[in-house]
Amino acid sequence: MKYIVNLNGKKYEVEVEEGSATLLSVSDAPAAVAPAAPVPSAPAAAPVAPVNVGSGTPVLAPLTGSVLNIAVSNGAKVKAGDLLLIIEAMKMENEIVAPVDGTVTQIAVTKGAQVNTDDLLVVIG
Repeated sequence: MKYIVNLNGKKYEVEVEEGSATLLSVSDAPAAVAPAAPVPSAPAAAPVAPVNVGSGTPVLAPLTGSVLNIAVSNGAKVKAGDLLLIIEAMKMENEIVAPVDGTVTQIAVTKGAQVNTDDLLVVIG
């Protein structure tokens, strides 16, 4: 349900979802606001060991998802724009294409594998 709230002369559109209700009472007296307690930050991610791709061009995952299909094999000749593999993320199929002409020298993932952003997918030499 949407409401328009007028607060200090400014109008705000507010959307309220169904759920458990909490009673809130507001008085005309100004209230002191205490600063929120600091939220502990998540521990830093462990450094990822660099992957040796030799003199080839690494193709990295642009997003997190699942490898749905691998369209090339080691030794395959590819041209820039050729389909390498498909990553499924949020029920969307994302085509990963070759950024350069060359030969596939390494496929670093398998069908069904989960990948994270910047994971090595393929190397083109």
